[in-house]
Amino acid sequence: MIILGVILLIVGFVLGLHILWTIGIILLVIGLILWVLGAAGHAVGGRRHYW
Repeated sequence: MIILGVILLIVGFVLGLHILWTIGIILLVIGLILWVLGAAGHAVGGRRHYW
């Protein structure tokens, strides 16, 4: 999810599409939150670790 967010940020910036930029930021933030929760030992979506 983090990688997809970064890709959408880059594509949105290069093509000038603000909707891709916004979706990329949202996916990046959600991915980082899930990553931090998984690294802290909390079960995310029924899984002990989130990669």
